[in-house]
Amino acid sequence: MTRLTVALRDTAARVDAATPAHRDRAVDALRAFAVLGVVLGHWLVTALVADGRSLRAASPLQHMPWLAPVSWAFQTLAVFFLVGGHVATRSYASARKRGTPYRRWLHARLARLFGPVVAVLTLWTVVTLALLLSDAEYGTVRTLVRLALSPMWFLLVFAVLTAVTPLVARLHPLWPLAVVLHVDVLRFGLGAPDGLGWLNLAAGWLVPYTLGAAWTRGELDGRRSGWVLLGSGTAATAALVAWAGYPAAMVGVPGAEVSNLNPPTLAAVTFGLAQCGLALLLRDRLRHAMRGPVAWAAVALVNLSAMTVFLWHQTALMATTAALLPAGPLPGLHTVPDGLGWVAARLPWLIAFVLALVVCGAAFRTWERGGGGRRLRPSKVVRAHHPVTGRAPHV
Repeated sequence: MTRLTVALRDTAARVDAATPAHRDRAVDALRAFAVLGVVLGHWLVTALVADGRSLRAASPLQHMPWLAPVSWAFQTLAVFFLVGGHVATRSYASARKRGTPYRRWLHARLARLFGPVVAVLTLWTVVTLALLLSDAEYGTVRTLVRLALSPMWFLLVFAVLTAVTPLVARLHPLWPLAVVLHVDVLRFGLGAPDGLGWLNLAAGWLVPYTLGAAWTRGELDGRRSGWVLLGSGTAATAALVAWAGYPAAMVGVPGAEVSNLNPPTLAAVTFGLAQCGLALLLRDRLRHAMRGPVAWAAVALVNLSAMTVFLWHQTALMATTAALLPAGPLPGLHTVPDGLGWVAARLPWLIAFVLALVVCGAAFRTWERGGGGRRLRPSKVVRAHHPVTGRAPHV
């Protein structure tokens, strides 16, 4: 056994020993799964195709729609909101018991969300100006900026739901689900303007968020609720795709007439219900798996840098693509994603994306705690969920 292996095992053991016995490790495992699902999903379905000096966005799902089931594994946003609703409602309840004012509680949680955003916006403002001054093609600049800033919509929605947590803590998930249903009936059945669909941006993600609140109240403790959500969500999604004309892909596809995500459709929400049901069913197994020091340390590490990973993963992809453009076009990186050959060529590039993300993480890690220069010690992430300062990332 090498010294490095011994050091890693010792570190994992210390992290495990520092974790309070009452901490629900399944919550952290689900959050880590959601973060990694989004990152890997974007890296697999987002292609930047080189066309001379320009780059344009493309997706393998445009050319190979039969790969749509792949998006089912990596579109994990509903799990984000399920965990977020659970942690936020539990945090707010604890804050009230301690007499912490709502404004102070909200400020602490939003600082966690938006502190790291400053670094992203600053860098991309500089990059955008540099590209425009260097006569880069406008379409390329627009593509890069849109991809870099695409994670921001999630943060805005999450911030709004966090702000209204006291109002929705006891809201039944069927109410926002009914809003999504009626909006889709009006849009797709009665010819209402497509702009009406943006109501679902809040209502759609409010469904898993309120499920998280129900989890906090103890209403989803039994396995029956998980099976009901998984079964009904799966059946409804299958019916909507098979007979109602909804896209099979649960991610946005460039050029598609209808997207299940922009804004969320009823199919995306029912699919999210199925995901939430599966997540609830896996809680006991995750708790058991997280008893292993190595597995728990890995999950703790992902949670420690959740915001950095989430905000910078698209930048890592674009930096790798742009840096190697002079050597291209390279298969799987600059070429059209129109066949399984592209998929096979893409997989090794994931390693390069990870390395680029590590560089971004090393450069901007100190912004993880809200823009300060303080370095977060590894022991911080394994403390009990704290209602105000939140020792683990509550993304």
